[in-house]
Amino acid sequence: MTTPQPALLVAGHGTRDEAGAEAFRSFVAELGARHPEIAVAGGFIELSPPPLGDAVTELVERGAKRFAAVPLMLVSAGHAKGDIPAALSREKERHPGISYTYGRPLGPHPGLLAVLERRIDEVTEGLERSEVTVLLVGRGSTDPDANAEVYKAARLLWEGRGYAGVETAFISLAAPDVPSGLDRCVALGARKVVVLPYFLFTGILPDRVRTQTDAWDRAHPATEVRSAGVIGATDELLDLVMERYREAVKGDIRMNCDTCVYRIALPGFEDKVGLAQQPHFHPDDDGHHNHHHAHTH
Repeated sequence: MTTPQPALLVAGHGTRDEAGAEAFRSFVAELGARHPEIAVAGGFIELSPPPLGDAVTELVERGAKRFAAVPLMLVSAGHAKGDIPAALSREKERHPGISYTYGRPLGPHPGLLAVLERRIDEVTEGLERSEVTVLLVGRGSTDPDANAEVYKAARLLWEGRGYAGVETAFISLAAPDVPSGLDRCVALGARKVVVLPYFLFTGILPDRVRTQTDAWDRAHPATEVRSAGVIGATDELLDLVMERYREAVKGDIRMNCDTCVYRIALPGFEDKVGLAQQPHFHPDDDGHHNHHHAHTH
């Protein structure tokens, strides 16, 4: 008899917005429907039912002993770094005999960058990309590393796609906020701005991004501002969760290979994929191969 594959436990942040919580639950159901060979369940860290513990109980009742937990989160902030591992170790005490591996957050994966690009395209018909400045708005965190991840996503979205620029703002806990982010775009010369929420599903915070954008837009008639949609339950997101699941099952947690130009065809850099890496000789290296250029001291 073959050993069953580890169960997939999807960990969500949680929201006070019922539509956002329902979007998560239906996403988890869709994952399960697409992968009947794997037991799939999902739960939230806070604010919405079901809690993560209920999802673990459901999987244990379905016979699961081994789990791979994947945080359904774009950046690794306090929840992914602390709350989920703490919740999982509590579940191990409640259910003796279970074991789990932990996947990494979704991050600025090329598949998600492609979805973000589509969300911009949906609201920029008739505009040249070189006219469009994008303001990517993240959740915001007290964790500097999490905020830096949003800047990384913005940079990767800009690379090779031809936008006038991609700036960054946050909806809570970090500066610049949305109005300040829009002010920065204008200060840099932007005339047409797309505000792009860096969120998976609808919810209170993405709604707040749109409300603040609309208020700023009314006060600044000289700048054309358009609001793009959230990422949503796209095929790319479903595929990425399974990629994170497989990494966690194999223990194959990599550095930044997702966005490495030598592994992944990024826009404008497709020719780099698979290139052999050559050691780089710095002119000041000891024993440099061009001896006649050696410095004399």
